Amino acid sequence: MKLEALLQGFAYTCERGSLDKEIPEVVYDSRKISRGCLFICVRGMNYDSHEHAAEIAAAGAGVLVVEKDTRLPEEADITVIRVNNTRYAMAFISAAWFGHPAEKLKVIGITGTKGKTTTTYLIKSILENAGHRTGLVGTVEIIIGDTHIHAGNTTPESYLLQSYFRQMVDAGCDTVVMEVSSQGLKLHRTQGFLFDYGVFTNLEPDHIGTGEHESFEEYMACKSLLFRQCGIGIVNGDDAHWKAVTDGHTCSLETFGLGEGCDLRAEDLRLVKKPGELGVAFHAEGLLSMDAEVASPGRFSVYNALAAMAVCRHFGVTQEDMREALSKARVKGRIEMVKVSDQFTLLIDYAHNAMSLESLLKSLREYEPGRLICLFGCGGNRSKLRRYEMGEVSGRLADFTIITSDNPRFEEPADIIADIRMGIEKTNGKFVEIQDRKEAIAYAIDHGKAGDIIVLAGKGHEDYQEIKGVKYPMDERTLIAEILRERRMA
Repeated sequence: MKLEALLQGFAYTCERGSLDKEIPEVVYDSRKISRGCLFICVRGMNYDSHEHAAEIAAAGAGVLVVEKDTRLPEEADITVIRVNNTRYAMAFISAAWFGHPAEKLKVIGITGTKGKTTTTYLIKSILENAGHRTGLVGTVEIIIGDTHIHAGNTTPESYLLQSYFRQMVDAGCDTVVMEVSSQGLKLHRTQGFLFDYGVFTNLEPDHIGTGEHESFEEYMACKSLLFRQCGIGIVNGDDAHWKAVTDGHTCSLETFGLGEGCDLRAEDLRLVKKPGELGVAFHAEGLLSMDAEVASPGRFSVYNALAAMAVCRHFGVTQEDMREALSKARVKGRIEMVKVSDQFTLLIDYAHNAMSLESLLKSLREYEPGRLICLFGCGGNRSKLRRYEMGEVSGRLADFTIITSDNPRFEEPADIIADIRMGIEKTNGKFVEIQDRKEAIAYAIDHGKAGDIIVLAGKGHEDYQEIKGVKYPMDERTLIAEILRERRMA
């Protein structure tokens, strides 16, 4: 592809060399340089490829895209393109390199603090039930047809994202639904195309600190960028921040929620309890008028369902297809129920901080369980405050807590458990400590009583345990199956 064809949609200056070049490859990883490639210099937290421009040129790159001055030998036969922000430019270059695949897809983006993952899977389930071939990009995985790819980031780098879009188009997909993180928006990973639909689930203080966002205000401002890059915005009208998040929007807006003023609203909520299963039923009114049931518990499940319904009505999906898909949809690691007994309910959830754990436990408490049992650990080499807070939340809201190991990383599991204990001891909550996670899960199952709800929190979709820099296979679903098999053989 000609260099000039790749430099469309953003401002640049050619500081050196010629624009009349054929580009064989676009690269942003210095380990993958090829002869004549266009190399995009990116500043990261620990590595800035601008500082290695001479080495990149010597390795054979034909074009450098930079955002600051670089040192290059005068004899180097290389073109230098200067831009204001190389990540922004990379998004447009990548879109052009892959033939602007987003233009051949209906693109749905979901942003918010909680609910992104579940909402993407609900939308995918509904659209596929109605005959649409739908790709997915999210925290857990990327799905392209029958191919499932492990996700590195919630929102991939723009080059990878455009590559996935290209593969989806080639696989016959007509739609893609994706999670859009605040970091992804901040780092311009979603530039170079327009979303057909942008969805806002909710906003709470999160991802604030070193390497993420300096403040809640910045976090909110990054979320708001989606609504200047989409055609139709679909937002949670009950969230206190929705007006601030959509400030300066360039899209048309629709709202969903439980409040009277919402364009699509849920009424007559009813908790659903079946042997080993929990759910919620409701009537939707406004932009749609229909009954629906979701196979996951809690008020937040209603919000996720409303968001999905609000999007899918634009695709002409019938109410019957919506109802069927919502009743069957399951999301790995997000309030995922695993059938163990008709006497009690066991579920797996990714809740890995105090905010998400409190929301989950409060929602489950509404089902009036015989006992609410919470099993969790905390990650090593992370804030100790999270451990104290999660211990306090579980001690306050659960009837019984089983403290165990999560991803200890380079810390000792016993030390992490001791920190959690400090939090739980601020309450009157009863607890037991079982360091080995499989033994802890076995204890929970063996001691389950009629009417109990048992929550395995923190791991969710993760299928590994990280110890001393090594990730060992550990999937809670596999552990549960092993425990049940061992009990039958005993």
